[in-house]
Amino acid sequence: MSRTLADFVAATSWADVAVQSIEARRSILNFFATALGSARDPVVMAAMRSLSPFSGAATSTVIGHSQPMDALCASFLNAISANLLDFDDTHPETIIHPAAPVAAPVLALAETRRLSGQDVLTAFILGVDIECRIGNAVSPRHYARGWHITSTCGIFGAAAACAKLLDLPAEGIANAIGIAASQSAGNVENLPSAAKNVSVGNAARNGLFAALLAQQGYEAAPCAIEGPLGWARTMGDEPDLPRLLDGLGKTWEIAKNTYKPYPAGIVFHAVIDACLLLRERIGRRIDQVDSVTVQGSALLLARGDRPVNNERDARVSIHHCVACGLLLGAAGVAEFARETVVRADIARLRQKVWAELDREMPDGAARVILNLSSGEAFTEVVVSPRGSQAAPLEDRELEQKLCDGVRTGQSNWDADRIIDAVWRLDAAHDVGDLVRSLRRPLASHQTTSN
Repeated sequence: MSRTLADFVAATSWADVAVQSIEARRSILNFFATALGSARDPVVMAAMRSLSPFSGAATSTVIGHSQPMDALCASFLNAISANLLDFDDTHPETIIHPAAPVAAPVLALAETRRLSGQDVLTAFILGVDIECRIGNAVSPRHYARGWHITSTCGIFGAAAACAKLLDLPAEGIANAIGIAASQSAGNVENLPSAAKNVSVGNAARNGLFAALLAQQGYEAAPCAIEGPLGWARTMGDEPDLPRLLDGLGKTWEIAKNTYKPYPAGIVFHAVIDACLLLRERIGRRIDQVDSVTVQGSALLLARGDRPVNNERDARVSIHHCVACGLLLGAAGVAEFARETVVRADIARLRQKVWAELDREMPDGAARVILNLSSGEAFTEVVVSPRGSQAAPLEDRELEQKLCDGVRTGQSNWDADRIIDAVWRLDAAHDVGDLVRSLRRPLASHQTTSN
């Protein structure tokens, strides 16, 4: 399997993927938006303080900051910041968040070499394809067993993309993928904590590390993924090879990518949309809400029927998403921040919410039934929420998301410059120069990251 994927990566050129570059740039724009939104989050700052004493040559940009770090550290930091707020992109078939583990090391590596925008976009598209195809091959049981699929599969995309940028031959790319198999980790139990983001950061950093090791001649077993004691069987079940290989080079997983309008788990977006609709229907008679029942799939309940103790719980909570939609009429970063999560009125409404299993409801859909003290009942069903493939975010919405991220993350980066740079990435002669230009403080804002 590794060699088949490696042959594909090695043989693919810009001409083969150019048509996918629009979606790739949308993905990278969303990546910058989410990374900027978390730029000065305490989790990111703690990771920066931990890594700074050990950083090597400061070659690569930390998004939202002025001080660069080495490529491995920058990969880690940019991946965790892009994933931190649960606001990043989503591949619906696997629930992988593709960009964070792949874009972070690709851009960090690009700053160490004179690589064109076409080189970077080609590698990024290939990396997303590899991580999502491997995810397809082990879904849904891999995630159901407790493996955090963005982390466990993201490392393969990072390794393949970075090996492509290093211009490794097929054998070297196969070794990079095999080396990545020895470093794949991350569990679902940690989703409501910062530990989740550690595995996403490691997917980015260790994927780059795997490619660098392969460049130096490190080897891996030919069947490191699908062998009897390989990655797939030790972390789940026998891989579905047809799902992995069907349409290889003809259909592209990045074409399926979706982008979130709300910083919450993707399975909760239908709940939020339904509650926003109900808020309008009841004329904002929130004080008369007697109970709210949310019906959805087993995945929705498994992920979101939980007590809310902090802002991380809130981003994966059915109950808090209902409160945001009904009481606040919004579900942005502020609505999932700690000061909102602990509000007494929000907590009271969360206590009125009940979750019920509906085995007929597809993942990502929800039925919300609202009962008022008057005896009136209202129901909304949402199958295709905003941001889904059926109702995708427009370019202008992604641009606004980035502008909001700059404000939320309190960086001195200029949103218009970033947006312009990403849209013209395919024409860049040196992506390193382009990215470095984004972190140079403007004349009127001479600030540093710390």
